[in-house]
Amino acid sequence: MKLIEVNNLTKRFGGLVAVNNVDFYINEGELFGLIGPNGSGKTVMFNTMTGVYKSDGGKVVFNGEDITDLPPHVINEKGIGRTFQGSKVFLSLTPLQNVMVGRHCRTKSHLRDVILRTPFTQREDRETEEKAMHALELVGMGLVDKKDTPVKDLTYVMRSLTGIAIALATDPKIIFLDEPVAGMNPTEIAQAMELIKRIRDSGITVFLVEHDMRTIMGICERIMVLNMGYKIAEGTPQEISRNEQVIRAYLGRDYGAETKQG
Repeated sequence: MKLIEVNNLTKRFGGLVAVNNVDFYINEGELFGLIGPNGSGKTVMFNTMTGVYKSDGGKVVFNGEDITDLPPHVINEKGIGRTFQGSKVFLSLTPLQNVMVGRHCRTKSHLRDVILRTPFTQREDRETEEKAMHALELVGMGLVDKKDTPVKDLTYVMRSLTGIAIALATDPKIIFLDEPVAGMNPTEIAQAMELIKRIRDSGITVFLVEHDMRTIMGICERIMVLNMGYKIAEGTPQEISRNEQVIRAYLGRDYGAETKQG
């Protein structure tokens, strides 16, 4: 079943066409990858699909509903969670507090309830903390041990993991991961690959942007390739690794030769 369908999506910045009439779909339960050179339009694609940017044409359909150009918070409430490059989290808060803030898109308490600390609000607060802890535990990689440490005192990797936990706490049907292994060493990358698989195995569809080819080729079932805003290829990792246009634009001849020898 198709969870997301993108038809002729276009985004311009003045005379620059960053995303040019791109079509693709993601099936429910799939681990779908997006690759391309720097400046190819990958993050612009994420931002346009999630309402950060207004589109200049095309349509995004999620779970059978047209969500094109809806505000980001509405798109999030409908079931699309995402991370951002650069570990955009609240530095003065702890990982647990960050994730609890992210969870508030699912709470129902009104201002009066919060001020009076009604039983309903107290119950929601307990549930929010439980959900936040569950997200931290799903992420793993030592994040639970750092749950009460201010994020500003944590490593870049721990900040990135906190961002993933925030997205998970919103109860998404699909999670958009924007370069989640950036800054990680080989051991951490291997752990992050297992985390991404766990997320998918928990019932959450994954849309992954990544520059690390070992990660993207190792866990994605299908991959789309952008170059200068255009979709130039889509297929299985094996098909992508042997695609001459992808090799010329992104992977390079050495990658193609290694693949064929292997």
